[in-house]
Amino acid sequence: MPCNSLLPSVTAPDAAAAWPLSDDQIRRVAPSIFADGKHESRSERYTYIPTIDVLRGLRNEGFQPFMVCQTRVRHDDRREYTKHMLRLRHADQITGEEANEIVLLNSHDGTSSYQMLAGMLRFVCQNGMVAGDKRRRYTCPAQGQHRSERELNGAFDVLDGFDLIREQKEGMRAVTLDRDEQHAFARSALALRYDPTDARGP
Repeated sequence: MPCNSLLPSVTAPDAAAAWPLSDDQIRRVAPSIFADGKHESRSERYTYIPTIDVLRGLRNEGFQPFMVCQTRVRHDDRREYTKHMLRLRHADQITGEEANEIVLLNSHDGTSSYQMLAGMLRFVCQNGMVAGDKRRRYTCPAQGQHRSERELNGAFDVLDGFDLIREQKEGMRAVTLDRDEQHAFARSALALRYDPTDARGP
């Protein structure tokens, strides 16, 4: 899940590490995460959700940031407010084969709504490819009448999805298929992925 796949604009250099990033490391790359208010271009109806408060809450839940980035801006006055992304995992899973991962997207200038996505990722090759399933998503629109603590804390509902993912993962691991069943499963998967009438399929 590379940074620029979620932030389609040209991005500034990102910070990534095999250990939790400190606030100083994050601030050097993505200062917009620490914005203490909305950009002056936003109206009174704009819902300001401080990313740093959410990050602190996730740290309290055991999740640590290991990668951050933000988009480049044409006007310097937006650099402290622009769209940014954090990827977080439990500290003991940052370099593991599997990870409960949270992707947090936000901005303070209206370029992005607040979004938090969570899922289980499995690393399947050395070049960083991952296989996984996005199980929970929380989105808050950029405008609203009021920002409440309930609205902010509602983002943490995505964490409940990890228990379900773990149960389903163990259930799937317990399933065994003989050779004929494996072939039937593969054919069914191909039929779902590709149009059987499309000669360009594999």
